[in-house]
Amino acid sequence: MRIGIIGLGFVGLSFASVLGKRGYSVIGFDTDKTKLELIKNGKPPFYEPKLEETLRTALKKKLSISDDLATLVKNCKLIFVTIGTPQQKDGSIDLSMVKSAVSNIARLVKKSDNRPVIIIKSTVVPGTTKDVLLPILRRSGRVEGRDFEIISNPEFLRESMAIADTENPHVVVLGGTKNKFMKFVEEFYKKLHKNTPIVITNSQTAELIKYTNNSFLATKISFINQISNICQSIPGANIEDVAKTIGLDPRIGSLFLNAGPGYGGSCLPKDVKAIINFSNKIGTKPVLLNAVETVNRYQLENLLSTIKKATGSLRGKKITILGLAFKPDTDDIRDSISIKLINALLRNGARIKVHDPKAIENTRQIFGSKIQYENSVKEALKGAECAVIVTHWKEYSKLNNDHIKTMSRRIIVDTRRILQGHKMNIKYYPIGIGQEFKH
Repeated sequence: MRIGIIGLGFVGLSFASVLGKRGYSVIGFDTDKTKLELIKNGKPPFYEPKLEETLRTALKKKLSISDDLATLVKNCKLIFVTIGTPQQKDGSIDLSMVKSAVSNIARLVKKSDNRPVIIIKSTVVPGTTKDVLLPILRRSGRVEGRDFEIISNPEFLRESMAIADTENPHVVVLGGTKNKFMKFVEEFYKKLHKNTPIVITNSQTAELIKYTNNSFLATKISFINQISNICQSIPGANIEDVAKTIGLDPRIGSLFLNAGPGYGGSCLPKDVKAIINFSNKIGTKPVLLNAVETVNRYQLENLLSTIKKATGSLRGKKITILGLAFKPDTDDIRDSISIKLINALLRNGARIKVHDPKAIENTRQIFGSKIQYENSVKEALKGAECAVIVTHWKEYSKLNNDHIKTMSRRIIVDTRRILQGHKMNIKYYPIGIGQEFKH
């Protein structure tokens, strides 16, 4: 059996690489020829731990990379659509690329004797598969349940953990009609992930599960950040002790209780905005989710205020930002708090130097010569009046007096509290720890 994967971004390339490594015959398709050439040569177009070695192994086995969609549709029994759904200005998702791909599949299915299962892994709002994509496939003249089937199969990958999550997902969700096609996909996943729970439901519920999952994670983050802000206003109060203690309650759990500058990345901000937009359209006011977004936006204001209090003012200040990616072990700066913070600091007249182990080049594409880029932490700190630790890269937890000796003023604002307990000759302002500001 051949498997087709349409769209070789974060989800598609991870999935194709893992399947290929395991010996499945996979055709990976994308329209971006530059990206395809990189992938064919074993080079992912983005950084993700373990992806490159997994891809290289897969290419040596049964993974082929192609821009020939007709061959894929003709020969693949399972066709996974893993195309992005970018956010639009009003918060809704842009379905144009997914609709185009499904239209092309419909056109090619009409000319083929193949009876494929089209599996939508792209993140789409509830009702999309049933009310938007299925009608496109029907226009081919082929009959669902006989000549083809379409199934919703949302993914739950974490950036920096994509390979591990692809190999061992916590759940597989399948949404659609319970028929022979669904049974075929269920058996495929049972063989692929022997110990993973499989949930079978209708497509609109499957689509909603994805948004519910990410919205709840965002809610936990905003909740602990709200408590962190309260702690910061109470001298001596410590968000670390609060989070650790409530995390011991099995009804709450410890995951996603790491207070910080707010959530970012390609999923949580986009998915929260999308479900808010969708809820408003169907007449259900998303009061809680609006609050989650409000708290997340406020975290940037709180961080900027903390830096101002620590330095006395911002105009002309030399400030170093440590960490640009939205989380460690990725080069992804989409909705990164660091990028928003740099913009705010520049508007306030600050002079900025930055460091990140992986995200320098992506950041350079945004700011160009407006800021200074350094490849080492020591050089980034040289001459700085204040350093702000934003991303929890491991190397930042190893900062010591040797690193900071060339700073002109030894002020560190730590959004992750990774230097707590370190004996350093600095003025230290950790987010979420109540204290007084002294100059």
